[in-house]
Amino acid sequence: MLHRIAQLALAAPRRIIAVAVLIMVACAIFGVPVVKHLSAGGFADPTSESAQANRMLVDKFGQGDMELLISVTADDGALSPPARAVATDIAAQLQASPHVVQVVSAWTAPQPAAPALISKDGKTGLIVAGITGGESGAQKHTKELTDRLVYDRGDVTVRAGGEAMIYVQINGQSERDLLMMESIAIPLSFIVLVWVFGGLVAAGLPLAVGGFAILGSMAVLRAVALVTDVSIFALNLTVAMGLALAIDYTLLIISRYRDELADGADPRRALIRTMTTAGRTVLFSALTVALSMAAMVLFPMYFLKSFAYAGVAVVTFAALAAIIVAPAAIVLAGDRLDAFDVRRLARRLLGRPEPVRKAVEQTFWYRCTKFVMRRAVPIGAAIVALLLVLGAPFLGANWGFPDDRVLPPSASARQVGDQLRTDFTVDSARNVTVVIPDADAVTPADLDRYAGELSQVADVASVSAPGGTFVDGRPAGPPSAATGVKDGSAFLTVASTAPLFTEASETQLDALREVRTPDGAAVQLTGVAQTNRDSSSALTSRLPLVLAVIAGITLILLFLLTGSVVLPLKALILNVLSLTAAFGALVWIFQDGHLGALGTTPTGTLVANMPVLLFCIAFGLSMDYEVFLVSRIREYWLRSGRTQADNDESVALGLARTGRVVTAAALIMSISFAALIAAEVSFMRMMGVGLTLAILVDATLVRMALVPAFMHVLGRWNWWAPAPLARLHSRIGISESAARVTDPSSEVVGSR
Repeated sequence: MLHRIAQLALAAPRRIIAVAVLIMVACAIFGVPVVKHLSAGGFADPTSESAQANRMLVDKFGQGDMELLISVTADDGALSPPARAVATDIAAQLQASPHVVQVVSAWTAPQPAAPALISKDGKTGLIVAGITGGESGAQKHTKELTDRLVYDRGDVTVRAGGEAMIYVQINGQSERDLLMMESIAIPLSFIVLVWVFGGLVAAGLPLAVGGFAILGSMAVLRAVALVTDVSIFALNLTVAMGLALAIDYTLLIISRYRDELADGADPRRALIRTMTTAGRTVLFSALTVALSMAAMVLFPMYFLKSFAYAGVAVVTFAALAAIIVAPAAIVLAGDRLDAFDVRRLARRLLGRPEPVRKAVEQTFWYRCTKFVMRRAVPIGAAIVALLLVLGAPFLGANWGFPDDRVLPPSASARQVGDQLRTDFTVDSARNVTVVIPDADAVTPADLDRYAGELSQVADVASVSAPGGTFVDGRPAGPPSAATGVKDGSAFLTVASTAPLFTEASETQLDALREVRTPDGAAVQLTGVAQTNRDSSSALTSRLPLVLAVIAGITLILLFLLTGSVVLPLKALILNVLSLTAAFGALVWIFQDGHLGALGTTPTGTLVANMPVLLFCIAFGLSMDYEVFLVSRIREYWLRSGRTQADNDESVALGLARTGRVVTAAALIMSISFAALIAAEVSFMRMMGVGLTLAILVDATLVRMALVPAFMHVLGRWNWWAPAPLARLHSRIGISESAARVTDPSSEVVGSR
């Protein structure tokens, strides 16, 4: 197949480029508007107990899909005539909207609920509204309402917050972050490509392939968004990963093509050899990365599923563009591929001579690899110890749910959230809602008894029940809108003072469950604390399956590539080691707040989805470099006498041939992911830091030091497999040995 693609590129390069341009234009027309069809949520498990309770609250009790908070502040006090006039007008317009239910405000709520909606200094009052439309629809309705209603009136300040507004502002911020990321990553990547390739034409080709991958993936995401929810954060990954992988794959192909030319092959023969070796490596690498990313579809949260959709799409388009469009562009460019060589111009201006091609044994990478293998045990042990120390903070990871603090301080939702945490006696985000799905046999007296006992649990401020509000086991006022009985079901709201994501909050959830339910009825808990617990459980319960799938994919594909059962196991171990520093940094910086949390707000927690996401992406990309490296090492191993010395020489030659490519590719990929650090949404900044560290550690300490150290120690055992598996590989395995071409137009022979 790859030979035929090379022949097609040689025969009809203009047609291939023309078709590719048409496809890019079509994908751009359909895919660029995708940002308007994506959502900012998807962190919760939709199959969990808390999700079921939320659906009942929405479907049966009309509580709204998301909560919108509007704060009204006046220096004369929240109950002053100007503030009251503004608040009642906003509340009336909210009530008139078909997308709003359950409007409660500090000016209309009965006792004892009203005081809880006024700040401690008396200057700010809250309007609480439930917004309908599902997760995506509620965000759209919220934006329409707040654009129309939330603005300052004279001396009265109006701000919007709550879950609905958090998601709206995350969406808007993500769009701005995406533009910022592109403006950073593309120019810097081009500069590095010019340094690597010299010629401006050659440097521009990987960016063109990246554009094809990004636009194609956007079109796929929009198509997926027509049938299911897709997270807007998948778009950030699409841009970063599309650019990074396209450059990786194109860099590998152009570098191999230049190597073949330097070895004396004519351009036609060089392209065919390139496609049957480097092209096959690209396809194999893309397959491993795509399958690693696809494993995230096993998680129930659409946040993680979205990254699976985006990852598979972007890898597929990047690989197709690299093996179909790039060869055609190389043929079309011809001798102009190295045109506008900036490095040559710089040498002339500086009066320096043209570089002389060195023998491979004289290159830095060959000599460095030989040095490492001569001291394999101490160097390997030192690097392993260093990575384990750097990863140690991850043992203290504490999982939390994203709230308004993922936004910058300038966001109104963040400002309202800060007010709730500091200026109000009760923060509604801490509330726990208790839903009784089947309450037919439950009497009002049973509900009152249950509410009274719930109110005696530690860190419970009050409990709103259909029979009234209870504090410390005693009635304290009439019922509020935060409770109800309807069609044989009931719900109660527990106002909690326990800080979220702490031991006190977890203990409180357990204590609430231990309270005897009315008539032994089953109950379901929901709220931020319970949702976080359910989501963390969903991740940990499915994580073994996902890890097993990724491990299985790695073992099988690397066995097919190498014919060894040892090298795949080595790859698993080293890939996990390469992630330790990144995982430790996430906790040390973003959870514990060191280095100023890099400008974010440390909450003492990590969003549980992020380490899982980081693992799947970084592991797949580590396999990308593993395939690049091992395929070239095996090429030399198959040509050798297969002794211990030949093993070491094959490793040194493989690294000498791929070291510069892998280093350059890692540098460019790290630039793409480092651009995410400019994001104002904190967990995207977290992902940028994690992926950048993972890529740099993998391409330096692991690929260039640990791999040769391990392969030297293992020696000929690197290539061992049981006899039955060896026979199986001889039939279905994949080899990257260089093809021998008897004639430029002939079929490739000699490769298995």
